[in-house]
Amino acid sequence: MYSYSDGANTAGVLANETFTFGISSNNVTIPNIAFGCGNLNEGSLYNGSGMVGLGRGPLSLVNQLGPRKFAYCLTYFFSPISSPLLFGSMANFNNTGVITGPVQSTPFIINTALPSLYYISLIGITVGTTRLPIPASAFALNPDGTGGVIIDSGTSISYLQTDAYNLVKQAFQTQVNLSMVSDDNFGLDICFPGPSPPFMTVKIPSITFHFDGANMTLPELNYMLYDGSTGLYCVGIGPSTDGSIIGNFQQQDMYVLYDLENGMLSFAPARCDQM
Repeated sequence: MYSYSDGANTAGVLANETFTFGISSNNVTIPNIAFGCGNLNEGSLYNGSGMVGLGRGPLSLVNQLGPRKFAYCLTYFFSPISSPLLFGSMANFNNTGVITGPVQSTPFIINTALPSLYYISLIGITVGTTRLPIPASAFALNPDGTGGVIIDSGTSISYLQTDAYNLVKQAFQTQVNLSMVSDDNFGLDICFPGPSPPFMTVKIPSITFHFDGANMTLPELNYMLYDGSTGLYCVGIGPSTDGSIIGNFQQQDMYVLYDLENGMLSFAPARCDQM
């Protein structure tokens, strides 16, 4: 059985097959790609037909194809347009027509206990205009391999170590002039009642993740979810008793490039649906 960071898991058979990538006019066919066929799956794929492994492990698609760079640009969660995934020389920031902001970079950190994951250094969080007093220990990668912060395209929302999460929750409770409630449907507890979109009139504070050498300021669509069944707006971040995860919901409409050769993660806001 293989488990994912958000609690989803799958069990089945491992096989090899010829994979074809690209569009019909410019296909690339590669034989003997290992993949899993899940017979018993738990958790939500959000109507997807599977999950692509992009980690450093030997069976990930990245390691099987061999490129030292790859990038993705995730369209908005409910968009009918597919998100592009680029490998090798195609993974670059040359498509300036879709990049809408500055390119920023932060180095990867190697965790020898979990070498397949992409660890980065998160040094702080700002909610609104308030830099939160999060202790350095909240995001530290410990000598035994616990803790730390990973960026993951396969985990839906972000998860923050408990001390950091509680300070984020407290900041929203202070800055949003509404009663905070929990949403059992989404499993989130930084939630507020509000009118149906797009009639949201409540001022929601911004969120900025401060990495080593880079700042990721999230647009509201990248951290606020609306639950139509309850009428609640929720911050798409949950608590974690161990390490922290930057999930794919927070990476929407963002061009994210993994440079494995130079050990750097780069990102920039982008119009992903126009790629």
